[in-house]
Amino acid sequence: MTVDKPGVLLVNLGTPDAPTTAAVKRYLKQFLSDKRVVDVPDLFWQPILRGVIVPFRSPRVAKLYASVWMEGGSPLMVYSKQQRAALAEKTDMPVELGMSYGNPSLEHAVNALLEQGVTRLIVLPLYPQFSSSTVAAVWDALYKIFRKRRTMPAIKFIRDYATHPRYIEALKASVERSFAEHGKPDLLLLSFHGIPQRFADQGDDYPKRCEQTYQALADALGLSSEQIMMTYQSRFGREPWLMPYTDETIKTFPDKGIRHIQVMSPGFSADCLETLEEINGENREYFMHAGGEEFHYIPALNNDPLHIEMMLELVEKFK
Repeated sequence: MTVDKPGVLLVNLGTPDAPTTAAVKRYLKQFLSDKRVVDVPDLFWQPILRGVIVPFRSPRVAKLYASVWMEGGSPLMVYSKQQRAALAEKTDMPVELGMSYGNPSLEHAVNALLEQGVTRLIVLPLYPQFSSSTVAAVWDALYKIFRKRRTMPAIKFIRDYATHPRYIEALKASVERSFAEHGKPDLLLLSFHGIPQRFADQGDDYPKRCEQTYQALADALGLSSEQIMMTYQSRFGREPWLMPYTDETIKTFPDKGIRHIQVMSPGFSADCLETLEEINGENREYFMHAGGEEFHYIPALNNDPLHIEMMLELVEKFK
C-alpha cells in the first residue's frame, strides 16, 4: 500500500549565481530563451539574443547585481531561502525551493522531494498575481521534468493569491509600519512588474489580478484614488507594455504637488534587482531629480511572519 506523503515546492524566478558577466550571460540565455517570456520565433530571436542582447547587456546587468548583492548571494536567493526555512519550521511537510531559471533548478528541487518519498506535490509559485510569463512558465517546466519519466506524483498547483486575505493583511501591515515611521505620504504608489500589452490582449489576466490586489489593499487601508495608485515597471523591448509606466509616471509627480511618495512592489514576494536597484535606486533618482522631496521604498514581504503564515495557509489546505 502506497503511503500518501505531501511535499511543498516553492518556486521563484531565479538569479545569476554570481554578480559577474559570465554568470549573468548564463542566466539571461536561459531566461530570455523561454517562449513564455519572449515568444519571438527562434530563427529571428536567438541570433539577436546571443549576438547582441547577452553580450552587450550582461556587463551592465552584472554591475547592477553587484550593487545589491548580499553576503549570502543575490537578495532574491537570500530571501527565498529564508522563506523556505521559515515555512519548513511551521509544517511537517518537506519543503524545497526551486527556481525557474538558474540554481537551484526546479528539477533539483523536485528530485529532492521525491527522494524524501513525496507522493503528492504542492506547488506554490511565489508570484501573487498570475501571468503566463511567470506562473504558466512553472507549469511548463514541471511538464518537461515529468514527460520522460514513467511515474509522477499527484500535483496540486496554486495558481496565485492576488486577493488572499492573509496576503492583503501582510501588505497592509507593511504599509502601516512605513507610514508610522515616515509619516503619511502624499501618495502611495504600487508598482507591479509589467508584461507586454499584447499578452493581456491575448487573454493573460495578469493586469486584472494586479488591479484586484490594488483595490483590496486600497480598501483595507481606507485610501482614496487620490492617495494610492498603481503603475507597471521593468518593461523590455520596443513593443507597448502595460501602462502607466512607473518611471515615466514618477517623473511627473512633483509638478503635480506630490512631493512625498512611498513605493511598494506587491507583485514581488522577495526583494530583488527590480525592487532594490530599479525602484529604490533608479526611480528614486527620477523622482528626486524632478523636484521630489521625500521617497521611501517599502520592502517586499520577504520572510515577514504574516507572509509565511499566508504561505502556510495556502499549502496546508492541500495537505
